[in-house]
Amino acid sequence: MSYQPTKGKVILAAAGPGDPELVTLKTVRFLQQADVVLADRLVSEDVIKAHVKPGAEVTYVGKQCRRGISTPQLTINELLVHHASRHQLVVRLKGGDTGIFSNILDELETLVAHQIPYEIVPGVTAALGASAYAGIPLTARGYATSVRFLTYYKSDVVTDEEWKELAETNDTLVWYMSSETLDTVVEKLTQHQISADKLLAVAEQATTPLQTIHTCSLYDYERQLKGTVFLSPSLVIIGKVVALHEQFAWIANSYSKEHYFKPLTGRVSTIHDDTAKDNKHVNRA
Repeated sequence: MSYQPTKGKVILAAAGPGDPELVTLKTVRFLQQADVVLADRLVSEDVIKAHVKPGAEVTYVGKQCRRGISTPQLTINELLVHHASRHQLVVRLKGGDTGIFSNILDELETLVAHQIPYEIVPGVTAALGASAYAGIPLTARGYATSVRFLTYYKSDVVTDEEWKELAETNDTLVWYMSSETLDTVVEKLTQHQISADKLLAVAEQATTPLQTIHTCSLYDYERQLKGTVFLSPSLVIIGKVVALHEQFAWIANSYSKEHYFKPLTGRVSTIHDDTAKDNKHVNRA
């Protein structure tokens, strides 16, 4: 006899870093079955249009770094509980991977507290997508044997002792959500005399048709890139492996200032797709 849960099931799934073809088959299968999809801002609309079943409810619960219009995490948690109590299958669709800087812990704790069944589906995280589409193998032989995923969004995230160690390591450093604080990241690393053969790359809107990769020496950063406003999402790679970009880049820079992922202009947008079977009217409030 099969077990029938008293509540609907929630799938915590990943859509990849931008290119809609990087979504996994398992995530696609759940999107085709879901009654409700709660989607991040950094999810390609092509994924929604191509794979969400007709009649499903799509709600954008996006976040935008340091912007007041972002959907509060508490609201997202409440929506998960609300929809799981009324529908058989709910997909919480995140950009990139479910487990890398994704706030999944808050949502897991909420689901467990309310005894809601769930599954976690991994995806291609931004570091892997951006580096591949930039032609930068993160652990290329002879360049690096380790890679670190980091973030620097406020001054107390990294201590002075940690900055010293980061400047000395031969690990490739990948910085999420740090393009707005990049001036400080470079300043701290150069103050601690990071080696000149460790270069900097900023992958702007990586894996999308609007991808642009900016590279320079950390010691030339002030002259070449300091003060630049990079479009979201942007990922920062620092290390010897960045030198490989020039040789192995396989996508031309777009240099576009158009947003692939539309900026948020409202808190929560809900779409009931009752009429348009291809979801073409899905948009972001």
